[in-house]
Amino acid sequence: MMNPEQRYLSVTQLTRQIKGLIDQSLLLNDVFLRGEISNFKHHSRGHMYFTIKDEKARVSAVMFAGNNRALRFRPESGMKVLVRGNVSVYEPYGQYQLYVRMMEPDGIGQLYLAYEQLKNKLDAEGLFHTSRKRQLPNFPEHIGVITSKTGAVIRDIYTTVKRRYPQASISLYPVAVQGPEAAPGIVRALKQASIDGNDVLIAGRGGGSIEDLWAFNDEQVVRTAASLDIPLISAVGHETDVTLMDFVADVRAATPTAAAEIAVPSLTEWQEKVSTQKIRLQQIMQQSIQYRKEKLAYMDNSYAFRYPEQLLKQKEQELDRNLDQLHRAMQTRMQMQRQQVNEQRRRIASLKPTHLLEQKRQLLKTDTKQLEGNFRRLLTDKENRYERLLEKLALLNPMETLKRGYTVTYRDEQLVQSVDAIDVEDKLNIYFQDGYVEAEITEKGTETFAIDKGEATGGK
Repeated sequence: MMNPEQRYLSVTQLTRQIKGLIDQSLLLNDVFLRGEISNFKHHSRGHMYFTIKDEKARVSAVMFAGNNRALRFRPESGMKVLVRGNVSVYEPYGQYQLYVRMMEPDGIGQLYLAYEQLKNKLDAEGLFHTSRKRQLPNFPEHIGVITSKTGAVIRDIYTTVKRRYPQASISLYPVAVQGPEAAPGIVRALKQASIDGNDVLIAGRGGGSIEDLWAFNDEQVVRTAASLDIPLISAVGHETDVTLMDFVADVRAATPTAAAEIAVPSLTEWQEKVSTQKIRLQQIMQQSIQYRKEKLAYMDNSYAFRYPEQLLKQKEQELDRNLDQLHRAMQTRMQMQRQQVNEQRRRIASLKPTHLLEQKRQLLKTDTKQLEGNFRRLLTDKENRYERLLEKLALLNPMETLKRGYTVTYRDEQLVQSVDAIDVEDKLNIYFQDGYVEAEITEKGTETFAIDKGEATGGK
């Protein structure tokens, strides 16, 4: 008979019995599942932890590094996927979960798709541009915090601010950070915090799924944040959670604690900086004083201070020498200037119209004289040539020949030039310089006058 105490199982025993039943199930050892990834986390050791969900249920899942190393895409929250694996129990939590061996994309989740579409729309309007980012105040006096009044966010921010900068006051604007009332409440809180004159605002909440953080992706919330007159720090979720509030805020913090550290300076750090600067300033002042002391001592021992009269005389001589050099340089310079002025005057005078006219007149006179001389020489040459031609012409005149004793013979008014042209008994007219005679040929011969009388007679 079983001891009554033996009827009670420990939690471990129960969990292991359930795990054994699930592990032995053929149906659960090879599961094909379609769903949307949520709460995705990629551990530093390579394992992936996430939730697979649909509209009515969810199941935790893990994909170890050995299985996800071959994936060609990066899983992320909101992504719809097809997975294959086996179901088992994680004993420390008594939680069943899916051990994924294979994963492939199955489209994009609706929320994620809406997120991307709204992000692209607001980005195109310039709401996320870096030129809109404002500088946070260095020493804010009033800090507004928009978050849940019951969460750990306000506690972390309050603790951090009071530790770093206790003189800053904190005003909480409590809102619901998820659910249907979250977005309208955040919009009202942003507007009221802006009216209340805070120096900087922090809006945030803890981590969660994309559905949990959706209020900070609401278009009205993002547009209200973009219209604020005071700087805004976004501290929504963890570092891996990115909302549209992060894009529109002036600064994004990975956590609420980080947001508080960004919002206020550290009083301790500033005190240390002041102390360091004070020490550095003292060192600089001491070095400066020491340098000036050494310089003063050097000047005190210098020749000028020990022998001022001699130095004054030396400087007087140097001054005289410099004045002389200056005077000579001025004289030389003035002489050069005078020469340049005279040269310019000469050039100007040479360019006067009256002077140019006189030069042209002289040139014309000279040319005229030269032309007249040339003309007279040419005329003389022509006259001489004419005279020589007349003399030559006179020599060729038959009358001139007759004057020298020569005669001209004609027969029947034909000039007789050879003895063969006449016959005996021909009648000839012989012309002299002063008349003619008529003669009859009685004889003729071939002997010439030159042969018979000699060449000295010229052949008459």
